[in-house]
Amino acid sequence: MSSSRQGPLQQEAPPGPDVLYMERDFYIGLALALSSSIFIGSSFIIKKIGLLRLSRVGSVRASAGGFGYLRDWIWWAGLICMGVGEAANFAAYAFAPASLVTPLGALSVIVAAVLASKFLKERLNLLGKLGCFLCMVGSTIIVIHSPKEGEVDDLNLLMDMLQDPTFITYVVLILSLSLFIGCCIGPRYGHKHVAVYILLCSAIGSLTVMSCKALGLALRDTLSGKSNDFGNWLPYFLIIVTVVFVGIQVNYLNKALDIFNTSIVTPIYYVIFTTLVITASAILFKEWRRMRAEDIIGDLCGFFVVIVAVILLNAFREMDISLNDVKGIMRPKRELLHSHKSSGGSYEDYLNENDERGPLKPQYGTNYLNV
Repeated sequence: MSSSRQGPLQQEAPPGPDVLYMERDFYIGLALALSSSIFIGSSFIIKKIGLLRLSRVGSVRASAGGFGYLRDWIWWAGLICMGVGEAANFAAYAFAPASLVTPLGALSVIVAAVLASKFLKERLNLLGKLGCFLCMVGSTIIVIHSPKEGEVDDLNLLMDMLQDPTFITYVVLILSLSLFIGCCIGPRYGHKHVAVYILLCSAIGSLTVMSCKALGLALRDTLSGKSNDFGNWLPYFLIIVTVVFVGIQVNYLNKALDIFNTSIVTPIYYVIFTTLVITASAILFKEWRRMRAEDIIGDLCGFFVVIVAVILLNAFREMDISLNDVKGIMRPKRELLHSHKSSGGSYEDYLNENDERGPLKPQYGTNYLNV
């Protein structure tokens, strides 16, 4: 009797130290990723303010090849803010999988949108606020379903992964695409299409994340005393690669920010960048290999929710729609018609005006009927 009673108690034993260690690393990486989003989202606004100051005093704009922003302290404050955010992001990759850390960058879209509405007077309508809410929902889904442990715990194993033919093919394609955009497409179409410079930033950025993940692993093992990874050449090569790639990203991101609104640059950069990072991470680290099917589906659904959110946040930003307009739409047709008649119109005028205005006019609710 006593042995049968102790069976269930033995099954409910507390988790071992290895499980607790993985959970602790996961939450450390999560906290670092969240703080990174706050700093990076703020840096977009600060640097945009610096670029606007330069354009007012007649300096050569960054989009025209000027580097006057290097003498502006506000731009440097934005760069330092981005540096702090990237450092936190870099540290997060050492504790949590890239498929968790990178999608959480959606929160920087919320920070940038709210601050742009406050300090740059850029529009944040009802759909934009719904987009911010969906960003948080999608990010929560990603956190719940993301892998809770990393797939690479040794730099020697990482070196073997870097020699994988599939990853080498990805690197060659990314570098070729970036070179083609920078030399041929960018000078001709970069001022017309927002995706040109952002695609180059995102492509190089996906390789930067992979090098940061490897560097974070090397630093973590060295500081913990597990191994001396800086005794070989790979970490130093990764440092050089990271510095060069970050410089390229800063240059072309400044061009995009100087030409287009922050509310456009930030979400498009997030969608393209995150998609490429998840692709590169799946190829190199194979973090999704041990995930259950429902977690993979949940992770993808969370990412798609975030994509819809950033589209709502920016694609309809020029529409003047508020909660009062939605209340007007939900009013019964008889009340709308009665309000229109009280202003002196007839039923035929109501129908003709409705046909002439068409479905694409950015007017909603009671504003449409001038009540």
